[in-house]
Amino acid sequence: MTRPGASKTEAEQRLALHVGLVCVVAVAAAVASVRGLLRLDLSGQDLAASLALILMAALGVTIKWRIRIRATVHAISWSETAVILSLAVAPTSLVILTTGIGVTIALLLIKLPRLKAAFGIAKSMLLAAGAGATLHALGWSPTLTGLGRTIGLIGVAYLVTVVLDEILTLPVIALATGTRLGELFREDLGLRLTSAVARFVLIVTTLFILRADPRLLLAVPPLVLSLHLLYSNRVKARTEQQAWQRLARTTDALNVVDLDEVLTTAVTRAAELFSADEVEIELRDGGRTVRGGVAAIVYDGPAGEPTPVDGTVIAAPLEGHDRTVDVGILRLRFRGPVQLSEREQYTLRTFASALCTAVRNARAYAELARVADEHAYAATHDALTGLANRRHLLDQGTEHLGTRHADGVTALVLIDLNHFKEVNDTLGHAAGDQVLVQVAERLSGAAQDGDLVARLGGDEFAVLLRGLPAPAVAAHRAETLLAALHEPFDLDGMRISVEASGGIAAAPATGGMPELLRRADVAMYQAKRAGQRISTYAPTRDTADLCRLTLGGELPRAVADHEFTVNFQPIVDLGTGRVTGAEALARWHHPTHGMIDPMRFLEAVERSGLLPAFAEAILDQALIAAGSWRDAGFDVPVAVNVSPRSLLDARFPGSVLARLRAHDLPPDRLILELTETLTLSQLDVVDRVLSRLRDEGVRLALDDFGTGYSSLSLLSRIPVHELKIDRSFVTAMESSAEAAAVIRSTLDLGRSLGLDVVAEGVESEPQRRALWELGCTAGQGHLFARPMPAGTLLAAFRRGSGGSPGTLAPPLHDAGAVIRLAPGRRQGGRGRTDRHLPA
Repeated sequence: MTRPGASKTEAEQRLALHVGLVCVVAVAAAVASVRGLLRLDLSGQDLAASLALILMAALGVTIKWRIRIRATVHAISWSETAVILSLAVAPTSLVILTTGIGVTIALLLIKLPRLKAAFGIAKSMLLAAGAGATLHALGWSPTLTGLGRTIGLIGVAYLVTVVLDEILTLPVIALATGTRLGELFREDLGLRLTSAVARFVLIVTTLFILRADPRLLLAVPPLVLSLHLLYSNRVKARTEQQAWQRLARTTDALNVVDLDEVLTTAVTRAAELFSADEVEIELRDGGRTVRGGVAAIVYDGPAGEPTPVDGTVIAAPLEGHDRTVDVGILRLRFRGPVQLSEREQYTLRTFASALCTAVRNARAYAELARVADEHAYAATHDALTGLANRRHLLDQGTEHLGTRHADGVTALVLIDLNHFKEVNDTLGHAAGDQVLVQVAERLSGAAQDGDLVARLGGDEFAVLLRGLPAPAVAAHRAETLLAALHEPFDLDGMRISVEASGGIAAAPATGGMPELLRRADVAMYQAKRAGQRISTYAPTRDTADLCRLTLGGELPRAVADHEFTVNFQPIVDLGTGRVTGAEALARWHHPTHGMIDPMRFLEAVERSGLLPAFAEAILDQALIAAGSWRDAGFDVPVAVNVSPRSLLDARFPGSVLARLRAHDLPPDRLILELTETLTLSQLDVVDRVLSRLRDEGVRLALDDFGTGYSSLSLLSRIPVHELKIDRSFVTAMESSAEAAAVIRSTLDLGRSLGLDVVAEGVESEPQRRALWELGCTAGQGHLFARPMPAGTLLAAFRRGSGGSPGTLAPPLHDAGAVIRLAPGRRQGGRGRTDRHLPA
């Protein structure tokens, strides 16, 4: 029970002390028994009975079933049965001695280790002494005739032997195996109780057989053997059932995605499942080894570290059922000689296969999580500098502003490099990229903990200052940031100086991050215009805000006096240069302020209640222009932007259809452009409005696609015909991999859904050619024409490019060099409707 040649541990010392105490008490009982026998007058018949008792004791301890706990095999015998039957027919002193002699003979024959043999002999003698003392105290006599009293006395004595056996045996097993005493007591408790009851029934039956006719005693051995086989098989079946249940629970516990948790679970559960002193898992990739037992992990590190557990090692490869994948090896260690049964070997292979799968799944999940983190990082950070991008700045700023009441003042510093275009033009874009990287490093170094440094695009940077004690501190912090850019930059041994302008704005009470960004931008351009390095936002100098305050009151007059006009920007086939449509852009021709951009008055229009009248005025002018172009031989559709508030008006579809009939235009000559500001909560109302327009043939487009969060959600609810790529992606596509990826994804999405895709903001031939090569067929921007009145655009149609009416740019390829295949139509009328001009 102890490891030979090793110094005794505390548990081994306690075990030896416990066994020694039991042996001392047994010796005392044997001495008392010898004295008792000397007083008895034993006859030859008593000697023959003694031999029978010795034989019964030997058989009782020999017939047993075995249970392995770790490296130690423990046996459950019928010794209590032999003891009680002996006490029923012989004096206690004789039974104690014959039991000791019989058990000694049996244990010597099976060559049990000395410590185990000593404990077995002493325990059997103490069981006989305890039961005999109980019977003597209760007044037992072999001549008792009362059935009830006989069964009662025998039952009490038998109960004493069962309890005494548990008291003596369980501590020894617990100390030898390191198992908790309570856990050991609960294990197989039901089976032990059932076995105890069966043995008691056998004892009572045997006693009645002896009293009825001693010759029937020949039936007792077969009966004992039958019961032994029955309960041995039952123990085996119960053990196997529990083993399969533990295996099922263990494999279920391995269904986690964290590799550390998989290995910890595997080690601790395998130690319990196979009753091993130590379990070790060695992974091939990475050379990692995890080692431990039932209680916990004791080692987790590189392979090759020696283990303190000596003895038997049973190994199993961690491979799949097809044995094509081998991720490592599983080792079971025992402190003594152990040989697994056939069932345990199959269980080990099954467990190793499940562990192999769990390790592979955990590694695959870790790889997916790593890739997802990389993508999430790339989506929120600038690829060149590693700083946060505009999206991350807006998200973080919005989140902070929502909880800033306890964090002090929030401010934004917007920094723009002056004359940075000269660096790119003179030294090349590679040198410009080096400057941007160094600027990012210097701003990050000058920023404080809690600041968020971002690159908004091009040569524009922003720093979000959080938790300022007062607004005035923002100016001091901005000076520190710009001072970091004062020293010249080193570009491959050449030193160049780059100046910068900065705008500072404190977080407004309303408007959130978009308004904070706008105010910082206003302040930055004030600094540029004034020739200053830094300017702080002042509401009194914000002409946009001043105009908003004054323009709102002038809207009724503007609508009545038809001050709202419409300019048109053509949409061009990128390959041929032919015009395929035009977008209507509203302008306010103010008698005092001149031409006013819609961004400055649309919000006021929506709040004023004049939106229906304004929308009808713009739509009328757009349809009139489309009719005039058609009459001139240029039948192109016109696109009109629609306010989300108009889509919440149930009268809007009727108004649009009435205007189409009034101007005698087919519904498919009108495209209504929707913005991504629609929310899913509004779509139930919006869908009813759009359904009528769509059913009548009016085409729908999703404007500024990719800039909002609801793009795909809108596409799943609103069957549009066209997607418009926002100009910000087109502008940044040559320098930003992220912007190019958005454009590519939008084009792929359009092709898969059978939608037209139009790129906004095309301002150069390289952009046009790059978009065309990506598969984008239509675009609009200053490269082809700026927004202009309807008559001016008609004149441009007639004049054409290179003498070809209806074209605004030379073709990218010779006629017939490129054949374009139109995509298939999408169900529900959402496929492409070809725009065309007459030849």
